[in-house]
Amino acid sequence: MGTIRLTTAQALVKFLDNQYLNVDGVETKFVKGIFAIFGHGNVLGLGQALEQDSGDLVVHQGRNEQGMAHAAIGFAKQSLRRQIIACTSSVGPGAANMITAAATATANRIPLLLLPGDVFATRQPDPVLQQIEQSHDLSISTNDAFRAVSKYWDRVSRPEQLMTACINALRVLTDPAETGAVTIALPQDVQGEAWDFPEYFFQKRVHRLDRRLPTAAQLEDALALIARKHKPLIIVGGGLKYSDAGDALLKFAERFNIPFAETQAGKGTIVSDHPLNVGGVGETGCLAANLLAKEADLVIGIGTRYTDFTTASKWIFQNPDVSYLNLNVSNFDSYKLDAVQLLADAREGLTALESGLQGFENHWGGQIELSQSKLLKETQRVYAATYNTDDFIPEIADHADREALFAEFERLTKSVLTQSSVLGTLNEQLPKDAVIVAAAGSLPGDLQRVWRTKDYNSYHVEYGYSCMGYEVNAALGVKLAQPQREVYVMVGDGSFMMLHSELVTSIQEGAKINVVLLDNMTNGCINNLQMEHGMDSFTTEFRFRNPEGGKLDGGFVPVDFAAIAGGYGCKTYRITTLEQLEAALIDAQKQTVSVLFDIKVLPKTMVHKYFSWWHVGVAQTSTSTRTQEVADNLNVHIEQARKY
Repeated sequence: MGTIRLTTAQALVKFLDNQYLNVDGVETKFVKGIFAIFGHGNVLGLGQALEQDSGDLVVHQGRNEQGMAHAAIGFAKQSLRRQIIACTSSVGPGAANMITAAATATANRIPLLLLPGDVFATRQPDPVLQQIEQSHDLSISTNDAFRAVSKYWDRVSRPEQLMTACINALRVLTDPAETGAVTIALPQDVQGEAWDFPEYFFQKRVHRLDRRLPTAAQLEDALALIARKHKPLIIVGGGLKYSDAGDALLKFAERFNIPFAETQAGKGTIVSDHPLNVGGVGETGCLAANLLAKEADLVIGIGTRYTDFTTASKWIFQNPDVSYLNLNVSNFDSYKLDAVQLLADAREGLTALESGLQGFENHWGGQIELSQSKLLKETQRVYAATYNTDDFIPEIADHADREALFAEFERLTKSVLTQSSVLGTLNEQLPKDAVIVAAAGSLPGDLQRVWRTKDYNSYHVEYGYSCMGYEVNAALGVKLAQPQREVYVMVGDGSFMMLHSELVTSIQEGAKINVVLLDNMTNGCINNLQMEHGMDSFTTEFRFRNPEGGKLDGGFVPVDFAAIAGGYGCKTYRITTLEQLEAALIDAQKQTVSVLFDIKVLPKTMVHKYFSWWHVGVAQTSTSTRTQEVADNLNVHIEQARKY
């Protein structure tokens, strides 16, 4: 048996460079590259190894550890989990910055390999710079915080431990049922230690996507359930998209005329214009899907986690005879809602259902077409919503003093654009194959309710963790995954200010992204949430501190976002009218550098909800009559909702 003497870091790089994934006979290099921010915990170990011989791995320079890890998530998600970019940071704050990204990846079931530096395994120089000392346990470091948000966690305290750590890391990263964040903590002294590694550790490894077949017994149960139902509704989850099962879905749905609704992760698997696609379902669902959801007597969830936004806190499916059939590669997810389980790959499971179901007829009649017609009319209405001073009522008609609010906003920005009309213009004008990216705030709701997808895998919304700051950074990853497509970031002012570090990296890499920034000077989604639940606006608008009362209820804090992006080197546009937006969109397509559209939109002009309810924590006693009424209403809805 031959050996190669390498440092632990050099061996890690050589191993990662030889990992491949085979999906349906197509072989892809699994680890395309690595995002790095070098510090004293990794620069002389993993940094040295990458400088000496990075193989075919492309090394990208990050600006913020969380930002670069979000870019890696965006890359893997857009690549349908079939290729990744790893991330390395120094010990301490560099590592801690990646914890949020690890949680984002794990919540969304996206493979993310994190390689944070760690404190000395020998402990000789303890405490080193950035080390946290716990007097009750000296083995603890910052990296132990990754345990709660990782699907696999390991610490390589000796060079020979690297081999089992790497094999297990790739086991999880390539497993569609178990994937998420994988953390391998690398003590900085061990990174540089040399050991005689066996040559076979570095052989080319081809991991195969597990297309699990359904068992005969489970398939029989599933077919029997469908056969005795009359109004089935399919929910298209992210697992269906990652399985590349769109064709199998259409074959099954079209044969039996079964409508299908979409989760945030599933949207974009089939274009919106398909006659059986009834759009987003649940709390941020659209008019069509939510109308049908209330009557469905069978919910066929394919590759979905059934989040509270998908089920409207287990309330949206109101038919007293409703049953659930879960087709999922994850045993954990297949058991949700006491469903009949079909544990299988989405494509293989749908193919088996289509072949086995005979003589089934649903009773939806003309309801599918009618709901689609209502959705299109409603979408056209909100896209055409424009402000006028006489009788304008915004989509969010809560108890805010709208007249004063709009007057102040117009005075500061010279804009009375509505958010929904801006989205309408974008939906009409963006290239057909453009990818839109979003994550948090009101925009994911607006997009799931009224955005019409026109191409496959063109809708990239992170809503498993709803992580503010994901958007701009993930867009870089999307562009690296599909450089031939234009990428448009849909982001609010709050999320942009939270984190947009890799906008600079996009310029460095020549990877153009288009940042569509909707500025309403408010964390609008949460402002709406608090006000619709009885509160007044409280610390969710971006306002100066008022010297008279001492609260944050002074005037709006205006921000020139175009100036910020311009300082980075972006092409920028300041937009206060739809005409300016249309011209800017045309001009932006001619640019080769990243661009930012600074668009001022009136608060409260996002799209409202459709026949949904969301269970949030509400004060059960209050001096406010509005809050008390909300609490009473909450109890009514809880009684109507499924208990588990």
